[in-house]
Amino acid sequence: MRPLPLAACLALVSVLTFSATAQEAAPAAEAPATEAAPAAETAPAPAATGNPEAGRQLAYTCQGCHGITGYKNAYPSYKVPKIGGQSAEYLAQALHEYQEGKRKHPTMRAQAESFSDQDIADIAAYLSTLK
Repeated sequence: MRPLPLAACLALVSVLTFSATAQEAAPAAEAPATEAAPAAETAPAPAATGNPEAGRQLAYTCQGCHGITGYKNAYPSYKVPKIGGQSAEYLAQALHEYQEGKRKHPTMRAQAESFSDQDIADIAAYLSTLK
């Protein structure tokens, strides 16, 4: 066996051992901080204000399906909804639901997961201006 892989393995084992020891000692010290965390999780995050111009740049991927009049997906067969002109609140909520898995469309979920909250607000602001 070559010395470099052996040294790397030994370093990995010592790092893992050290981190496990540190994690065992840390919960007692972190207990007060974790009690405050649930209160912060329950507070709703402020809604991001959308920038339509930034949204125009981000919405180019939406046009592939939602920008084609009368477009239908081959399988399973369904009509692609018109998103231009929808309210920004509805569009943002829908994208967040795709991110969270509450809406079950694989392509839309993949798209939504790639966006930040600000991206979603920008896209919703732009799409809501279309007619």
